[in-house]
Amino acid sequence: MKKKFAIIGSGIAGLTLANFLKIDTNFEVNIYEREKELTLDEGYGIQLAPNSISILNKLNFLKIEEINFFNPSKLDFYSNDNIKICDLNLERFNTKKNKYTTLKRSTLIEFLKTDLFLKNIKFGKKVKKVTKLKEKLLINFADNTNDLVDYMIISDGVFSNTKSIIEHKSVKPFYNGSIAIRTFIKDIKDFAYDKKNISLIMLKNAHIVIYPVNKKEELNLVCIIRQRLPNKIDLKLLIEKEIISQNKNLGNLFKNSLDFWPIYITKKPYKSSYENLFYLGDAFYTFPPTMAQGASQSIEAAYELFNLLSKDSKDLQNLYFKKREERINLVNKRSMLNYYSFHLSNPFMIKARNFVLKKATKSEKFLNRYLKNIYQEI
Repeated sequence: MKKKFAIIGSGIAGLTLANFLKIDTNFEVNIYEREKELTLDEGYGIQLAPNSISILNKLNFLKIEEINFFNPSKLDFYSNDNIKICDLNLERFNTKKNKYTTLKRSTLIEFLKTDLFLKNIKFGKKVKKVTKLKEKLLINFADNTNDLVDYMIISDGVFSNTKSIIEHKSVKPFYNGSIAIRTFIKDIKDFAYDKKNISLIMLKNAHIVIYPVNKKEELNLVCIIRQRLPNKIDLKLLIEKEIISQNKNLGNLFKNSLDFWPIYITKKPYKSSYENLFYLGDAFYTFPPTMAQGASQSIEAAYELFNLLSKDSKDLQNLYFKKREERINLVNKRSMLNYYSFHLSNPFMIKARNFVLKKATKSEKFLNRYLKNIYQEI
């Protein structure tokens, strides 16, 4: 008899897992999405290292048209006065098929939902209650429908309402003291950086990341600024005060429509008291954005869970949690180190950081220890 799965949330993590589960004829899967439709934000770029590309290629990711993604060669580091400090060769982590890739989030979501949209995704479904019935889980939805399943996977994001329902308490993420500002660059005539690479501009209490998201010369920009949690915010005034005051030429990067959001992270991952219920993606753990591994780790976790489910492993909950926790600790330590080093304000510390960067980005031993065990293909 087929095992029945309910995935709550149709983001990258949930869709990736659903695609793998759909391959196995012993599994039946439904995705329940609270919203009435999938929202595809055109300007939202993501980075995917070889660790996640190698997984997506198992789902025929290579069939995406080449014009809709990009393979940057390097990560270029810049000081606040636009002077290039050094660069990191990203191609050293690539294989023939699995390459460091940048693209729009909407492109990835479109790819992942293609084989699921009509039959497997149910919209307008808000979880009201979850009850254990013998070895199964009964899910009651706010529209008075229900589903009885063998396994339940919660992947409805960092603000997971379902997690609070299941844990019977308010589970909230932690504001990490900074905001992200996003814009999309289409006019690159006066662009001062290499449009084929990822550019990282390090400032006092802020940094900017710019990268191509396709081969149409469209660039995604994300600016992280240390900021108290705002009720209201004047983006142009904040950018003038925190960014342009350090380098007036950076003002050219913020001419298009701007969006912002506070950055929330997870203090600790949760392990469900139900042995057949799992948290996935940002609902399990949300990283600071300074390692660019959020999407990659969602994909990686989905594949890990699929493999454990396929093997019908004993003590499944503990195996999954232990492996994920180890991976989280590794990625999170590097993310936090990057977060602080990108935002230095003391001139002596900045000079020391730049010196270390020049050495580290050319050191095989350092790169293997710091990045390869995260970026390498799965």
